[in-house]
Amino acid sequence: MKKLMLGNEATARGLYEAGCRVVSSYPGTPSTEITEYAAKYDEIYCEWAPNEKVALEVAFGASLAGARAACCMKHVGLNVAADPLFTMSYTGVNGGLVICVADDPGMHSSQNEQDSRHYAEAAKLPMLEPSDSREAKEFAKIAFELSEKYDTPVLLRTCTRIAHSQCSVELEERLDTPIKEYVKNPQKYIMAPANAIKRHPVVEERHKTLSAYAETCPLNRAEYSSENSLGIITSGTCYDYVKEVFGESVSVLKIGLVNPLPTKLILEFASRVERLVVIEELDPYIENYCKSLGLKVDGKNIFPICGEFSQRIIASALSKDTSEFVAINPVPVRPPVMCAGCPHRGLFYVLAKKKLTVLGDIGCYTLGSAAPLNAIDSVLCMGASVSGIHGFNKALGEKSENKTVAVIGDSTFMHSGMTGLANIAYNGTNSTVIIVDNSITGMTGHQQNPTTGYNIKGDPATKIDLEALCRALGINRVRVVDPYDLKATEAAVTEEISVNEPSVIISRRPCALLKYVKAKPSLTVDNEKCRSCKMCMKIGCPAISMKDGKARIDATLCVGCEVCKQLCSFNAIVGGDE
Repeated sequence: MKKLMLGNEATARGLYEAGCRVVSSYPGTPSTEITEYAAKYDEIYCEWAPNEKVALEVAFGASLAGARAACCMKHVGLNVAADPLFTMSYTGVNGGLVICVADDPGMHSSQNEQDSRHYAEAAKLPMLEPSDSREAKEFAKIAFELSEKYDTPVLLRTCTRIAHSQCSVELEERLDTPIKEYVKNPQKYIMAPANAIKRHPVVEERHKTLSAYAETCPLNRAEYSSENSLGIITSGTCYDYVKEVFGESVSVLKIGLVNPLPTKLILEFASRVERLVVIEELDPYIENYCKSLGLKVDGKNIFPICGEFSQRIIASALSKDTSEFVAINPVPVRPPVMCAGCPHRGLFYVLAKKKLTVLGDIGCYTLGSAAPLNAIDSVLCMGASVSGIHGFNKALGEKSENKTVAVIGDSTFMHSGMTGLANIAYNGTNSTVIIVDNSITGMTGHQQNPTTGYNIKGDPATKIDLEALCRALGINRVRVVDPYDLKATEAAVTEEISVNEPSVIISRRPCALLKYVKAKPSLTVDNEKCRSCKMCMKIGCPAISMKDGKARIDATLCVGCEVCKQLCSFNAIVGGDE
């Protein structure tokens, strides 16, 4: 049976067919749907962990017990999971362990263009890279086989285009993979220095064995053309672009096992072509390896090191006619905005009004940095707002004229904000942290988290009490406000930034897009009363515009939150609770 599948859905299918029993992940675009699709299979236990480090450690625990397990994350999530990742390379596995990581060339939803292949090289772990949905499924299954055969975690790298593109996938039955017996082995699994020093040579020997496997494995294959003037080495989605541009007219070495790379295979391929070109997105990973072998190769000297590739980019760089490939022409910019009725809008309006320095974090509330609010000064990584405000205030001596606040979402706070808040309490700064609690993980598509009261399947689960948690971390001043109430929100912010101790404000209102949140009737504008002052435009609500010099509210977008109504001094915005 065949089915049209997204790359992420196909990867999940591969986990299922391989007999995977446990999947623990943290949502992060473009990887999120792997776990969401895996959760549809009752045979797989799936969960959202508080962060990627926890998720990978959960997956390791399941592997240690003898079950096949997986962990899924985006590229920056692998940074969070790097601590257990490197040591797992030493311990090896019991049941197969696959780590799915999705890179984001072009930064469609990320803060950097990190190339995860470097992690595989640094940790000396095998990494597979599929080129489409069909391979995503097959490579996931092969990854488990390699994991158990070579006693190692295996990385499965995809990217945005593979994760979210579709092709036909052949569905197969699930393997009845038994749980392996757990045998106590302190020398293998307890990474105290005396044991770890003995495991390092094991890792090096495994790498040599995998290097030999790379030379003949079916994951790497040479496709020779009758005309061998040009030879291209490539992998992942770039392989598809190359085939679309050149068809069978050039020789191609497709690399599916990107670490370790196949030395003999590359040298043999290079010897049979006149010109060697490496086509790969982001860093010159394969290119540098080829150069280390003494090969003359073109790569980043003709291809960009930044952003996604396309058929047109490849054709143009290699002097091929580009007319058959659609040009990516500049289009009018439509910047992302917070949704109509977004509970974060009222808070950011208050912060902008008070001209505070705001250290932001990763989530849909990052959009508070956009015009007209322009309310955020810094965004670094998950949890950095809370840690950063402590350093910011310590550096400035906590002067009253340098008042700052940190803003972090409920899911991000559980991910990596708690330790920063503990640091504020322990080392003492008069820092105000605002937790924007919209009762969901919003940016990645409404996933549950430990504060929502539901698990990945929507079943009731333990709900973390944010107020109690903050107090337990050492914060005495904790208060909750409704960001739809501008006066109350401003009063809370004003008071908390003026006190001489750490404080937390929880700005709580569910995301307006949640299914259980019912919109109120749309507000309207009384044109007779409207003075065209444009105060209502200062909140950047997409439902509000100016037409013929008067404010206008789009009834198809307005959810009746009444934030704009509170800004109108002329009572021109009507409806709601009147």
